[in-house]
Amino acid sequence: MRLKNLNIDKETPIFLAPMAGVTDLTFRQICAELGADVTCTEMISAKALSYNNKKTFDLMKKYDGETPAAIQLFGSDPGLMAEMAQRVEPEFDIIDVNMGCPVNKVVGNNEGSALMKNPLLAEKIVSKMAGVLVKPLTVKIRSGFDKDHINAAEFAKRLEGAGASAIAVHARTREQMYHGSADPEIIRQVKEAVGIPVIGNGDIFSGEDAVRMKEKTGADAVMIARGAQGDPWIFARVRSALDKKATPRETSINRMKTIIRHAQGLVRDKGESVGIREMRKHLSWYTAGMKDSAEFRRKTNYIVSLKELIEITEAFFNG
Repeated sequence: MRLKNLNIDKETPIFLAPMAGVTDLTFRQICAELGADVTCTEMISAKALSYNNKKTFDLMKKYDGETPAAIQLFGSDPGLMAEMAQRVEPEFDIIDVNMGCPVNKVVGNNEGSALMKNPLLAEKIVSKMAGVLVKPLTVKIRSGFDKDHINAAEFAKRLEGAGASAIAVHARTREQMYHGSADPEIIRQVKEAVGIPVIGNGDIFSGEDAVRMKEKTGADAVMIARGAQGDPWIFARVRSALDKKATPRETSINRMKTIIRHAQGLVRDKGESVGIREMRKHLSWYTAGMKDSAEFRRKTNYIVSLKELIEITEAFFNG
């Protein structure tokens, strides 16, 4: 798949979706090693970046060799978005714009999915950014703001005209948040409306889900979000399904080692206190559905050190 001057050497690339509080540096590396073709930072506020906010700079750190790597920016000021995109362009292969985040504090600032109610402003943002960038500019959108305003195809066509190199479609409305089912028909409509690549997102939790997504929508690539939480091995399964190869086996020892590696990375990058606190949700996802996982999660709610986390994790898996 080609995005402007970037060639992604896969017939159907697999993208790791940007997820706030999830796609940290170590998790992105794990996902890439397991088959994610394109990684992306957590979403970055253009305004916070312009203020040289330290936490924002921390979110932008990459691991050695992270490529193709995307950074996702959000904001509603076309000039500021263009300025910040140009600022981060040297460090990343793709600049992505968030026009799909449904959370109140983002929507309330006329950012994220609120832009789907204002296509003229969205078009201006993309036009300003595309005008100063050499590298690909992609945009992540939703089906629409609510069920009475499904405008993804028309919206995507505007963004293509403004200079977007690809459109990622989360086939839910802002009103749905993350509930209900994603509608592949919306992605198909977007694919038919534009000539640039379309990335299908929503309800991919297995290799079969990814194959169905591609078959029903004609999407050029697939994007995995919540399906990767606690399950980075999904990228290997999706790649096998898309390439019609045998599904690789994932062992409990590999799961344990991955958990420990992820925790070590978070502690290294964010310090022990913050790293352990952030790791708790990942521990819940990694062990969901496993025998005695409720007791394991109860214990991990009280850990304060990496040493404790490793001891409890090893005891759980070896037991």
